[in-house]
Amino acid sequence: MSVVTDPARPVAIPDASGTGDRGRRKRGTFGFNSLSPTEKVVRYLLLVFVLIITIGPFLWQLSTSLKGSGEDIYTRIPRLLPSQPTLSHYAEVADTIPVWDYMRNSLQVAVLVVGGNIVGSSLAGFALSRLEFRFRRIVLGLFLATLVLPGEVTIISQYVTVRELGLANTLFGVALPGMVGALNVLLMYNAFRSLPVEVDQAAVVDGANVWQRFVYIGLPSVRGTISVVAIFAFIGAWDDFLWPLIVLTDPDKYTLTVGLQYLSGTFSNNPRLIAAGTMIAFIPIVIVFAVCQRFFFKGVEEGAVKG
Repeated sequence: MSVVTDPARPVAIPDASGTGDRGRRKRGTFGFNSLSPTEKVVRYLLLVFVLIITIGPFLWQLSTSLKGSGEDIYTRIPRLLPSQPTLSHYAEVADTIPVWDYMRNSLQVAVLVVGGNIVGSSLAGFALSRLEFRFRRIVLGLFLATLVLPGEVTIISQYVTVRELGLANTLFGVALPGMVGALNVLLMYNAFRSLPVEVDQAAVVDGANVWQRFVYIGLPSVRGTISVVAIFAFIGAWDDFLWPLIVLTDPDKYTLTVGLQYLSGTFSNNPRLIAAGTMIAFIPIVIVFAVCQRFFFKGVEEGAVKG
């Protein structure tokens, strides 16, 4: 006896494992929802602990900068919310030191460093990953070797080089050593390497040269990594203290991190002003990250080719 089936009706194919949809449902429930209550509590406690040690100091500095002069910030039980909130400490910081001039100097250095890293790291990363030339592996190994050396080892040779170039006590001399970072080159190298080679081969068949492949194929595909490089370069240039302190001798050219030391020396008994100066230095970093965060989190997905 034969069974006639309707050709238009799909035929259910049994699961080879014998579990069918039940097995798929079990596999689909694997994850955070499958944890026991004890495991969930432990994970949440760990998350809260990490949040406290990372966000806690920032919140405490912000609270200290907003507390009035009549409040005691050294109470036995710390109080995060100020009872007499005021913004007068921020105005006092601006009246005490030329904070806006220092911020402008830091911004000039940061723009130079970010621009240099975006251009230089992109070009170097593309060359190392997509172009064939002699000693390419040696050059890549040298970039990797520089990551092992701490910055303090090369700071003397960097200063001698900057001084011999006549760039001592200049903002460009402060920005020059950080305009192309080895880590940023490796980030761009990894992003370009994840692109399929067939894309370049098709572009070569269409008559595209190296520059056209870099501008029209490479750069649009690694915008997320470029944002990561820009954020890292900006934070590194903005927060740097030791190198500007060595290069700069004119107080009018001080960057913000170096200029804020006057608050620590002049107002050592008033930590409210120091906290206010710290918050002023922190605001530009928040703005840059807020603008680039959409591309920053996209950086982990680099290499995908859109059809």
